[in-house]
Amino acid sequence: MTPLWRDIIEEFPSALSREPVEPHVLGRLEQLLGLALPGELNALLLESDGLLDTYGTEVVWSAERILGDNLSFRGDEQLRSLYLPFDSLLFFGDNGGGDQFAFACGHLRDEVFVWDHETDERSLVSPTLESFVRSALSSDGEDWYR
Repeated sequence: MTPLWRDIIEEFPSALSREPVEPHVLGRLEQLLGLALPGELNALLLESDGLLDTYGTEVVWSAERILGDNLSFRGDEQLRSLYLPFDSLLFFGDNGGGDQFAFACGHLRDEVFVWDHETDERSLVSPTLESFVRSALSSDGEDWYR
């Protein structure tokens, strides 16, 4: 069952939510990226178009940033020469220090992974987006997932 994101966000008074995204924006994002958004991410964006923590870090990016950053990662020739392909990942947030959080594309799993920008490692950090959001919002630093 998809959580009610507004209820979860309200548990963390220092979290900053945004206005909901319009459904047509998510449709455009899916069309341009050629994939369906994971259900939890879709539901969160329909309640809050992104989510910031106490420090102003975008725990979950806005739909427009999700689109822009994913297109950038996938289309950048320099990144392609340095790292494994990014086509299998859907980036949706970061830690404010360079590491990116993502879902694995094409899998019917809700797990959240982190891409380490220094080592190109891709590691599991959370079994669900809900667990990820709760951990990120209750942490006191950018490397809570290590």
